[in-house]
Amino acid sequence: MLQYLNNKRGQSFLEYSVMIVVVVGALLTLQVYIKRGVQGRLKSAADDIGDQYSDGNSNVLKVTVRNSDTQQIFNAGNSSTTMLKPETTNTTENSLIVNTQQEFWGTKPE
Repeated sequence: MLQYLNNKRGQSFLEYSVMIVVVVGALLTLQVYIKRGVQGRLKSAADDIGDQYSDGNSNVLKVTVRNSDTQQIFNAGNSSTTMLKPETTNTTENSLIVNTQQEFWGTKPE
């Protein structure tokens, strides 16, 4: 009878060991899916913030003005060009967001 109880204790220890191995194996297997889930949630939160600018609704006007004074002299068979002043370049850029009623920045209200 005493020998029968000793066998039961060994069997219980073995069952608990197998159960722990199965649980640890399941957690290691699911680790990849848990990581992907967290990364997907982070990407979704970042996408809800919105773009920094509206690609389709931006209107950009860029004006570049160049000024220079040159003198060209044409003689028979000869020509020469002389710059009288240095060339200047002025650039002006204005941007405007149009169709602001159609803008979407984040989640839609319900």
